[in-house]
Amino acid sequence: MTRPSKRAPDALRPVSLERAASRHAEGSCLVRFGETHVLCTASVAENVPPWLKGSGRGWVTAEYGMLPRATHDRTRREAAAGKQSGRTQEIQRLIGRSLRAVTNLAGLAEKQVLIDCDVLQADGGTRTASITGAWVALHDALAWMEARNMIKGNVLTDHVAAVSCGLYGGEPVLDLDYAEDSEADADANFVMTGQGGIVEVQGTAETDPFSQEQFDALMGLARGGIAELVELQKMTIG
Repeated sequence: MTRPSKRAPDALRPVSLERAASRHAEGSCLVRFGETHVLCTASVAENVPPWLKGSGRGWVTAEYGMLPRATHDRTRREAAAGKQSGRTQEIQRLIGRSLRAVTNLAGLAEKQVLIDCDVLQADGGTRTASITGAWVALHDALAWMEARNMIKGNVLTDHVAAVSCGLYGGEPVLDLDYAEDSEADADANFVMTGQGGIVEVQGTAETDPFSQEQFDALMGLARGGIAELVELQKMTIG
């Protein structure tokens, strides 16, 4: 089986993380997974949601969206439609959960960091790219806060990154692009920390059910890919 991209089964697409991609945001990162490009920004707010007031805890939340021509055909802006799609809501909640998993919310002291992930160009894996780039944006926003004595200590407890894996032509492969994702027998998104902890796994059989052995193979590919992404995050902030 030959992948459309000619990559090896365990090969990521070319990945890059560009810090300070937005002039005004407290933290930002332009992340590229091959032809998938996402601008991630982190904005610091002095307030927390009403249900957290008086708790002494901060909050990290996320919003996600795709530009109209991020895809082959123009998609209508969700603002024009008057509501977010279920897919958008699901993805932005995933991004928020992933970042909170490695954030000491008590250390934020009733301050909030709002993450925006805007897909400039989509070729599969927009949610996994968003999580990987959003971590860099969050890291830099927290460094901005610490430099201004808004927070103290290590609020960020670990790295977090994400990657997709799937069964393409019956073979487990890493980091699906759109050509593979659209024809995959099964696909899954894995979110893991730098220490190897599992934050979330989303997996679906598109045709026949897949076996435990096949799932374990996908998990193994994901661990290797996320380890590479975490090393890239370390190099980026270093």
